Amino acid sequence: MSRLIEQDLPAARTGSNSNSPVDDRELQRRVGRLTREEWAEYAIALACGVNVAVLLRLLLDWDDMLGTSLIALGVFIGAHYVVLRERSTADVALDKSVTTTMWTIGLIVVGVLVWMVAYVTVQGLKLLNWSFVVNDLSDVGPLDSGGGAFHGLVGTLEQVGIATIGVIPTAVLTAVYLHEIRGRMAGLVRFIIDALAGLPSIVAGLLVITILPGYSGFKAALALSVLALPIVTRGAEEVLRTVPDNLREASLALGAPQWRVVMRVVLPTAQSGLVTVTLLAIARMVGETAPVLLTAFGSTSTNTNPFNGPQASLAFFVYDLIRVADVRSNDRAWAGALLLLLIVFVIFVAARVTLARSERKLGRR
Repeated sequence: MSRLIEQDLPAARTGSNSNSPVDDRELQRRVGRLTREEWAEYAIALACGVNVAVLLRLLLDWDDMLGTSLIALGVFIGAHYVVLRERSTADVALDKSVTTTMWTIGLIVVGVLVWMVAYVTVQGLKLLNWSFVVNDLSDVGPLDSGGGAFHGLVGTLEQVGIATIGVIPTAVLTAVYLHEIRGRMAGLVRFIIDALAGLPSIVAGLLVITILPGYSGFKAALALSVLALPIVTRGAEEVLRTVPDNLREASLALGAPQWRVVMRVVLPTAQSGLVTVTLLAIARMVGETAPVLLTAFGSTSTNTNPFNGPQASLAFFVYDLIRVADVRSNDRAWAGALLLLLIVFVIFVAARVTLARSERKLGRR
């Protein structure tokens, strides 16, 4: 069978589609490195984009660099298509232009991300040290040196930890009900989960303080739980769909009840994916500010009791200090932002490693 396919493939490329402008050389050239002609095409298109944008900027006296850059990008893509259209067919020109557009957008997104991370890193390294991590702002004035984000770090760990302990079992059981049990209330439950997925974070905080007035870290954890529940539930449901049905059928054929199949077969098989979804939800909760502002209110001293009194978080620490009109407070905010960025980065790396292990296990199976 494989020999027949290999014999028919060249015929399909040349014989049946002899009028197609894309031959084997063209396919090989596409996946290889750029030739001198292609570099020349890009250079001509880039020169056209830059010249047109600069000319319009001078003639119309523009001061907006973003608008000028967008015009240069549009002219670059259009000029690249025109150059390709003159040297090849319309299909090849369109294909290369779309590829160029996707690569350009991807490079822009990566460039913006790198610039943001680099800027936060440069600003945050001014004050980020061990003293910043182990001290709070209880005895530090806005113009004093020293101080740190220990109170925000403690609040973040406690609030996110409580929310994670409450959300993970609830969300996984909800996903099991939606995908495995599929009871009569599955449609209503899925509708509620979809509605919570689009809920603004500040509304989650308002919902909690309406039911439970007052400020505490536990109430902030409840607000974070409302935001994390749909993330984990939908993600866990998608993970459960990746479990092969033959595993369920084989277990049921051996006489195992459904609850035992779920506990001993389905959930262990989807364990890595569930851990990945959990880590992504934790990363979302770590960076939330509005629910903490409404429910925990924030504090400059360390409060290790999440059930009594206001409590800070790293996200609230950054938000509170970046608004102050003095350099020292702003430097503390940038250091807190860098610390928060490092925490989220570690969480995402752990999620990627767990996902890679899950994919390798699935491939071996």
